Formats: sequence, C-alpha cells, structure tokens
Amino acid sequence: MDQKVRDYIDKYGVTEETRRFLEKTPKMYIGGEWLFASSGKTISVEEPSTGAELTHIPAATVEDVDRAVAAARQAFAEGEWSDMKAAQRERILRRIADLLEQNTQTIAEIESIDAGKAITGCIAVDVAGSIDLLHYMAGWPTKIEGATRPASLEGENFAYTLKEPVGVVGAIVPWNWPLNMAIWKIAAPLAAGCTLVVKPAQLTSLSLLFFAELCEQAGLPPGVLNIVTGSGRLVGEHLARHPGVSKISFTGSTEVGRQVGKSAMDHVAHVTLELGGKSPMIAFEDADVQRIVDATQASIFFNAGQVCSAGSRLYVQESIYEEVVRAVSERANAMKHSPGLDPESEIGPVISRSQFDSICDYIEIGKQEGAEVVCGGEALDRDGYFIRPTLLGRTTNAMRVVQEEIFGPVLVVQAFKDEAEAVKLANDNEYGLAASVFTRDISRAHRVAKAMEAGTVWINTHDMVDTILPFGGYKNSGIGKDLGPEQLEHFLETKSVWLLM
Repeated sequence: MDQKVRDYIDKYGVTEETRRFLEKTPKMYIGGEWLFASSGKTISVEEPSTGAELTHIPAATVEDVDRAVAAARQAFAEGEWSDMKAAQRERILRRIADLLEQNTQTIAEIESIDAGKAITGCIAVDVAGSIDLLHYMAGWPTKIEGATRPASLEGENFAYTLKEPVGVVGAIVPWNWPLNMAIWKIAAPLAAGCTLVVKPAQLTSLSLLFFAELCEQAGLPPGVLNIVTGSGRLVGEHLARHPGVSKISFTGSTEVGRQVGKSAMDHVAHVTLELGGKSPMIAFEDADVQRIVDATQASIFFNAGQVCSAGSRLYVQESIYEEVVRAVSERANAMKHSPGLDPESEIGPVISRSQFDSICDYIEIGKQEGAEVVCGGEALDRDGYFIRPTLLGRTTNAMRVVQEEIFGPVLVVQAFKDEAEAVKLANDNEYGLAASVFTRDISRAHRVAKAMEAGTVWINTHDMVDTILPFGGYKNSGIGKDLGPEQLEHFLETKSVWLLM
C-alpha cells in the first residue's frame, strides 16, 4: 500500500476490521479455499482518491477458472446446496444478510477506498440495498414451485411441472457498483439452488472478497460461491465460453456484453445481459423544478455519474428551459468534492485514469460540437481523478455527447416544443435502459411513460430501485431482468413430467 493511501486512510479513520482486511494480501476464493493465482502473478490496484497503489489482486489464469467451475459443478452435483431443504437455504441466506448488516461500516469503507465512492451514499445505497436484496431473495426458496396441469389426452394421465436450478452460474460484475451488482448476480441464483463462479471487475475486487469471508462464516457450503479475480479479457472471456457453465449473468458495457453473449452461445448457455444506457429525462412546463434538481443529484451526479441508468439526457420544455438549467447548475456547482471516506463528500473521484481521460475527452468533443458549457467542464487540480459536475446546454441529438454513453458526471440538456417532439427525441437512441417524466399532469405522465422505449420509467423522480421490481433494458441495453420475482426464472429450468395411470 502506497504511503499516500495510508495517509488518506489515517486522515479519515476506518474500523480495525477494514485495516486488517486491507493490510493482508488478497486471495481468490475457490472451492472453500483461499488461493493465489496458479501462475503467482498479480495485478496492481489503484485507489481513485489519491491515484496511488492500494494493493495487488491475484491475476487468475484459465486453469484457475477451470478449477472454480469444477468446484461449482461438484458442489451442484453433490447437492449439498441444490438439494438442501428450502427453509435451510433461506436461513443461510438470512445469516449472510445479517452478517453483512453487522459489517456495514467495514464493507462500505472497503468499497469507498477501492472504488472512490462517497461513503455516505455507499452505506445508504450500496450496502443497504444489498442487505435488502439478500433478505428478499432469502424468502423465495420455499416459494419456488411447479404446477399440475389437466392433460386432455386419452386415458388416465397425470401431468405436472418441476422448477429446478439451472446449474452453475457464471457472474461477471462491473466496477461501478462492485458489491451491489455482485449481490444482484448472487442472491437470486443462490435462492434458486444454483452454484456460482463470480468474476469481479479487475479495478474493484476487494468488497466481494470480504463478502466471501462473511458467506464462509454464515455456513455457505464450499464450492457454492467461488470468486476469481483478474482481467476481463482473459478470465471473463474464458468463464463466458466455459462449457461447464450453464448460465451467464453479465453487467457492463454493450460492446463487451455482445462478446459475452456470443461466447456463451458457443455452448448454448442461458444469458442475462444488463448493458449500457443513455437515459432521457423529460421535463414538461408544469414540472416541479426542485424534483428535477433532486433527480439529477440522485442519478447523473451520484457516484460521479458512473451509473448505467443515470439521467444523462435532459429534455426541457422551452418555457422553463432557462429556469431548469439555472437551478440544476447552481446545485451542481455547490456540490462538495472530496475523497470517498469524507462523510461530507457529495461527489468523489471517477474510478481510474483511463475513465478520467475518457470523460474529459467527451467534454472537449461536446465543446467542439457546439454545446454550451453551463457549469463544470474541467477536472479538479488535485490528486486523484476528480471531475467537476458538468452541464452541457444547447445540445442536439446529432451530437456524440447526446448519443454516446459518457459514464461520468456530464449532463446534456436541450429544449423541446411539445409532447410529440419530446418523446421522439427521447427514443432517438440505441439504448433503452431507463427514462423519467416530470409533470403534474397524471394522464400525460402515464401516456409518455407508455411511449418510452425503456425497461424502467420513473415519474417525477429518477433512479429509484427496489428489490421487488425487475430491472433491465430494451434495445441495446440488454436481455433479461435483475431483481423482482422475474429474475428467479432466469436461474430455473422448467421440467414437464407425464404419468400414464
């Protein structure tokens, strides 16, 4: 650990458990054992608030992936988890959730240090949401059931269906929500009786390795959950095309998701892909302006804009355009920039130098395309990867900054005349992950929500997520759903059984 990181941690303070975890050399978790990569190689990990080295994680090989898949297949075949009584699976999942809650501060600190996240939001959203999802999915094992069917063939027939776990699940997790997205990938398969091999992002593996310690304490049988760290190009690709994996669950960019889907289809594995977004927010002239400001804070400026469903395109009716732009930019300018561990931080750093450079490049592209920089538009002169919340006004749908996912704290804004134009502009994009509508007219709200080509539509808010509702996109934003009872179906096979009396 670089001295800059030590000084940063000492300045804000962390729990003794966090210090213990960060001081040790990370290992992967395979078949109930903590292991280094078979090659002995490691990958350096940076801390985003300082830009200095935090630690090294194992650089897994294809042999390590093979070992993890074999452990998961053995655990599934032997049935210690898949055949376990449903009520017992529920109890173990609830113990994991309880242990996560007991360690909230520690895992939030690990997440904040590893990913640069503002710790207050990390506790309230990332960790709390993970706890809620584990408890929600823990209630499902006793409620997964088939059905009897009245067959119409000649003779005495008895027909019914069984719901069975799909098998080994390969889960590939993004760097922007390392813990929370991992739980999105883990909770439902475990409830269904599947076993898993999880590949966290190369940039942010630490919170999931700590979570594996909690699973071990809770009594999750060896081999049920396996964590393999390393490069997406090597580890993720091999996991996606592995013939021993029955289901791939991926969250990440659309470009990589396409490759993952193709690799999985080589052996006809089931696939869920939660991909990119460029989510529109439509604000009509009767909208509550404060709600629009709050929505930008909760989406495009939350987590430094590194949110796939963030409201990154704001369409405002002409009569209130100036008022909305002024209100949003004033709040953006007032945000406190500081390292993630600062409890007063409202916006922390972006994840890495490459992401920092990409966002800055997009801001320059926006300027060249003719967009007006209303606020922000520059990096902070300090250690780490901090970018000011940026609002680009007077944009058009022809601009790259409007069509492409920037994945940073950059909001593009343009005016529209009427409802028809607003809907047309909002749907004019390859992505369809989410959208929002701001109006006091309830009929218009539902009418526009129905017209949106998006998997989730919020009314008078943006980026609200709950375990009970499915989340997933239209168009190039993906295939399948996470969360809600709908997610369970992606990890279950339906078997038809006939009996001739």
